[in-house]
Amino acid sequence: MLTNLYIKNFALIEELSIEFSKGLTIITGETGAGKSILIGALNQVLGIRANSDLVRSGSSKAIIEAVMIPESPHRLSPILDEAEIDHGDEILLRREISAKGQSRCFINDSPCTLQVLKRVGDLLIDLHGQHEHQFLLHPETHASMLDGFGQFADRVESYQKVYAHLKQRRKELERLVADTDRIQEKRDLLEYQLKELESLGLKKGESAELEEEITLHENSETRFSLCAAINEQLYDTERSAFVQLSEAVQQLGSLAAIDKSFYAHLEDAESAKSLVEELSRAVRNYSESIEFNPEHLEVLRERQMQLQRAMKKYGKTIEELIDLKENIIEELSLESNLSERNEHICEEIASLGKELSEIAAAISSERQKTAKHLEKAIVRELRKLGIPHGVFSVSIGQDVSENGDISIGEKRYTAYDNGYDRIEFLLSTNIGEFPKPLARIASGGEISRVMLAMKSVLAENTELPILIFDEIDTGISGKVADAVGRSLRNLSRKHQIISITHLAQIAAMADSHLSVEKTVENERTRTKVRPLNGAQHVEAVANLLSGRQRSESSLRAAEELIEHAKKNGQD
Repeated sequence: MLTNLYIKNFALIEELSIEFSKGLTIITGETGAGKSILIGALNQVLGIRANSDLVRSGSSKAIIEAVMIPESPHRLSPILDEAEIDHGDEILLRREISAKGQSRCFINDSPCTLQVLKRVGDLLIDLHGQHEHQFLLHPETHASMLDGFGQFADRVESYQKVYAHLKQRRKELERLVADTDRIQEKRDLLEYQLKELESLGLKKGESAELEEEITLHENSETRFSLCAAINEQLYDTERSAFVQLSEAVQQLGSLAAIDKSFYAHLEDAESAKSLVEELSRAVRNYSESIEFNPEHLEVLRERQMQLQRAMKKYGKTIEELIDLKENIIEELSLESNLSERNEHICEEIASLGKELSEIAAAISSERQKTAKHLEKAIVRELRKLGIPHGVFSVSIGQDVSENGDISIGEKRYTAYDNGYDRIEFLLSTNIGEFPKPLARIASGGEISRVMLAMKSVLAENTELPILIFDEIDTGISGKVADAVGRSLRNLSRKHQIISITHLAQIAAMADSHLSVEKTVENERTRTKVRPLNGAQHVEAVANLLSGRQRSESSLRAAEELIEHAKKNGQD
């Protein structure tokens, strides 16, 4: 349901906010008052491409906002979730058009692309005027409408679950076959790489350990010389640190015997003497462990070169080479299981294909029966709406395919998301003409009546968006106009209807009435929209009957029309 439309600086509209209610809303106004501007503004939030000419002269940008409560939020959720847009009970569509030609789109205050705005708009509002946003003109919607009319959408849902499962298994099989082919093509290479990596006997951290060990062996003589020099300074000469500390300890002992406060310093000196002795012993032990072994150094260098060649060849570190070896082992072991997995998935695909074909055949059979009832019901409705020679036909066909997922008898057919039928609604409105696709019907007013007829029939069982009719009264009058009005009123009991009309018979059916008026203020033309109360509604209907020069008789006639509408609005 459309609850509010806000428009600012759009064409002749400076700023207005229109509240909408349930049922049938009628919009009237003189030619040129700006009714088409309202439709144009709605088209913007429905995703029609914008033009900077639409921005009111002197303004930097135009803003259009539509607040709606969707009747079928589950249909919107996948689109909004995919676009990462938060959603709740209300949906706010917003379009900003810059005077420089730039356009920005928002849904629930989140920026979105024009394509997302259009997809959401198409599900919320079905606008009939000049072939714009005409939901039923798209053949891809016809199958779901036929299924809804026949009330077997639950069977289609079962089909869709099986079909989704089948497609998932097919993708899995494709990946499996690709893995098998890839492993078979690379088997010789993988086996060679595995043999080479295993022969290296790699271990984590070996590269750093080798480098450290080679550095030690290359500097054996330097290490030995440094140890000897350190020991001379610490212990091995007459003036070494140990000797001098020993003398200092004796002298401090003599001083402490005189002044007891030096006993603490004596202890420090003795500790220093012990540390020097311990350090000298550690250096001596280290020196004795130094190995002078050129042969072992050469072995280490050869190992280092071997690892460096492997790392350069594969472009990986030692740790990455170890991971590569484990991956190759896993990949080669996978091949042994591929054949068994392949066979299992093929059996599952065959079983799913059989189940899918059975459901698809049942759905197709139901559609064939339902199509006959729908054709008759719509033809009856067309006659009420002044199209006495209308012929409505439901075209149901299939596409034969050697690789199709649907198998019926000896033939295979292409599977679609809702079965294996291609469904399109066809129509002829004149004697002697063959039915054609709905999109090829020329008359705008005729299209609107056809859509009204179809939606009146489909309304009971299908989910329809908000319906907006423009030019539905083109070329009609009298009884046909009265029939169109009653049909609109009947349909509005199940779905919100907004209709722009020039006919009193249709306007009289209104649950709420909006008047579009053009005024001049401060030398600027403005379009305004005014909700009408009961008396104003009568006057507006009277104006449609007799023009601005309404009389007492036209007012009485308007009252009678409205009273008649209240009594006979429902068939």
